[in-house]
Amino acid sequence: MSAAALVAPTAAHAAGEGSVWIPALSAVGAGFAIGLAAIGSGVGQGIASGRCIDGISRQPEVADDLRGVLLLSLAFMESLTIYGLVIALVLLFANPLIK
Repeated sequence: MSAAALVAPTAAHAAGEGSVWIPALSAVGAGFAIGLAAIGSGVGQGIASGRCIDGISRQPEVADDLRGVLLLSLAFMESLTIYGLVIALVLLFANPLIK
């Protein structure tokens, strides 16, 4: 598996203009970009929400403060997922590796 990953970029440049390696590897990279971004963000949001619920159940008087911090942190986590989506879209539709 690792040997194929090391040989594929050199094969992409060696084949010239008719190569299909760059678009194929770009599609794989786009899939990994959006998949890992979504998984990481989902896990982070789940952990943050669970900790916020624990905090509110222990100290109900600080529920408003925790809710505000939670919403802000969820927005930042979701922005990282959107960055992954942007990277995936660039790799698929505006690929800088394809001339």
